[in-house]
Amino acid sequence: MFTRRTMAKLVALAPVLASTASAAASGKVAGSAPALEMENRSLDELHQAALAEGGKLVVYGGGDIPNGAAGMEQAFAKRFPGMTARILIDRSKYQGVRIDNQLDLDTLQCDVVHMLAWQYYDRWKANGELLAYKPLGWDAVYPDFKDPDGMITSVAIYAFSSLINKSKITESEAPYDALDFLDPKFKGQIALTYPQDDDSILYQFERIVAGHGWDYIEKLVKQDVLWNRGSGITRKRVENGEAAVSFTTSGPIVANPKGPTQFLLPKTGAFLSWAHPGAIFRRARHPAAAKLYMSWLLSEENQGTRRSWSVREDMPPPEGMEPIFAYKTYPVHFREFLRDRIRAETFRDQLEQYIGPMQGENPTKVVGIFPEGRT
Repeated sequence: MFTRRTMAKLVALAPVLASTASAAASGKVAGSAPALEMENRSLDELHQAALAEGGKLVVYGGGDIPNGAAGMEQAFAKRFPGMTARILIDRSKYQGVRIDNQLDLDTLQCDVVHMLAWQYYDRWKANGELLAYKPLGWDAVYPDFKDPDGMITSVAIYAFSSLINKSKITESEAPYDALDFLDPKFKGQIALTYPQDDDSILYQFERIVAGHGWDYIEKLVKQDVLWNRGSGITRKRVENGEAAVSFTTSGPIVANPKGPTQFLLPKTGAFLSWAHPGAIFRRARHPAAAKLYMSWLLSEENQGTRRSWSVREDMPPPEGMEPIFAYKTYPVHFREFLRDRIRAETFRDQLEQYIGPMQGENPTKVVGIFPEGRT
C-alpha cells in the first residue's frame, strides 16, 4: 500500500530514475561496459595501422579446394601494398578442432577465421576467445547475419542448387527439384558430395528426407551416383563433363554465357543458402591486420560486385535476380541445424547406412594441428 512516506521517497528518486532511464536508452548505464562503436577509420587508415604492426595476416578459412583462397590472397596484397596474407583453406570440421587444439596449447596461429561451423563460434564466444569488433559496413549487415555484440559477422552468402553441364544437357531438360534427379535419363550422370563429410550437404539431404522420405535415398543411390569428397570436386566433375548434373555444389549465380555450366534455382522446392560467418580471435597476433581484412571483406568493393548475394542490406542483388530473402531459402534454419549436433550426427549416421562410407582422402591435403609449422 502506498503511504505518504512511500510517495515522498518515489518523488525524491524520480530524478535518479529518469537519469538512469536516459542512460539506458543511450547504452551508457552506470557500471556497464560502453556500447561497442563501429569502426570509423577508412580502409586506407586501417592499412597504415596494419603495416605499422608488421604487415602480416593469417586466416583459417573453410573450403575443400587445395589452396582455394590463392586468388583472395593476391587480391588483398594488390589492394593493400606491403601486406602479406596467408589464407589456409581446409574443411570446417578440421579447422574447428585445429583451432581448439591451438587455443588449448596457447599457440594460436590464425588471426581470423571464416567457416560455416556456427557451433564453434558459439563456444568460442562463450569462452571469451573472440574479439568484439564491428567492421566498416557492419551496420548494413542483415541483423540475422551478425552477432549484436560484434564478435561474429557474416562476410559472404553461399548457395547450393542444381548445376548442369550445358554441353551435356539443355536447360529445358535440366533437373530443378529433388525428384527430377530420380529420372532414369540421369543414371550415371549425377555427381554428388558425400553428405556425411560436409554439414551443408547433410542439411540438404535432411530436408530431402523430410519432404520425400527415406525411399528417395534408396532410389537415388540406384542412379549410380559419382560420389566425391568436397563440393569443389563435385563442381569440377560437372564442369569438365565427367557428370552432367549435381545439386550439392555451388555455381555461377549470374549466368556466364561462355562458361561450361549453368546454376539453376528450384521451381518448387527450397535451396540451400547460408551466411558465412567470420571472427577475429582475442589472441590474434596481428589484430590490426585482422581488422583491415574484416572491413575489406564487408566493403562495397567486395559486397557490391553483383556476382552473388551480399550480406549487406544496402547492396544490390546479383544482376537479374531478387534479394536473397525473396527466394525459398532459409539461411537461419541451416544455422540452427549446425548448432544441434545430436540432430546432425544422428542423421549423418543414419544416412551412411544407405550410401556407405566415404571413399578418398581429404581433397585439401591439409593435415595436422600446425599444418604450416608452429610459430
